[in-house]
Amino acid sequence: GVAGAGSYGFQVQAMGVPAGLAVPPIQNQPIMKEGAIWMPVPPPLPNCPPGLEYLTQIDQILIHQQIELLEILTGFETNNKYEIKNTLGQRVYFAAEDTDCCTRNCCGPSRPFTLRIIDNLGHEVITLQRPLRCSSCCFPCCLQELEVQAPPGTPVGYVVQNWHACLPKFTIQDEKRMDILKITGPCVVCSCCEDIHFEVKSVDETSTVGRISKQWTGLLKEAFTDADNFGITFPMDLDVKMKAVMIGACFLIDFMFFEHAGDNRQRTGVWQ
Repeated sequence: GVAGAGSYGFQVQAMGVPAGLAVPPIQNQPIMKEGAIWMPVPPPLPNCPPGLEYLTQIDQILIHQQIELLEILTGFETNNKYEIKNTLGQRVYFAAEDTDCCTRNCCGPSRPFTLRIIDNLGHEVITLQRPLRCSSCCFPCCLQELEVQAPPGTPVGYVVQNWHACLPKFTIQDEKRMDILKITGPCVVCSCCEDIHFEVKSVDETSTVGRISKQWTGLLKEAFTDADNFGITFPMDLDVKMKAVMIGACFLIDFMFFEHAGDNRQRTGVWQ
């Protein structure tokens, strides 16, 4: 038998093997680790940052923020943690905010942060850096920005907020600050019994190439927690670096519009 095979819900039958022949290892199988099923580790690819090989095999990502009991009971803001999964429910990455207590509770949703994204080997493969910026579009010279590094210390792209009077608008840039994609959200970003969609478009905004969706999670969860679920879709053949930047854009959108403020009200638009 194969140790641990029962963890995946199937049984391995004994097979006769001629003496002197080794049984080749099973390749590309899910990995059970710490109670979670992880996506199989893909082989390294040329010109692909280490750890981003997973993104070459998927065109959709699901992001689930973990519920923090201390935050629910006390209102004390804790570091956000997220599971990043594929459509099979296999964990692709785990993301954790790295921000000090004072910053989290004084700056609230507008806080600067470092968010570290880790693969199933425990390696930090993507780092997101958000500097402290103004949270209102009334100040067009100091809008939101996010830097995406993969591996840590090597910028591969940026998410830059664009000024608009009533719409959430962002530009996805590559490491050379060249515009690659645009993101446009609805006028009022408020989750009320339905999903909220941010459309990812070409630079000239004539065609839609993907979507970042905040998923409705139910009345109780929406009312009493800021633990959100997101779905991201992108073309399968999109550059993995830009896929990583789109993941970064999702986290920036979460903090800007769906983190609860100190009075526990959801932020609802570009004016807040």
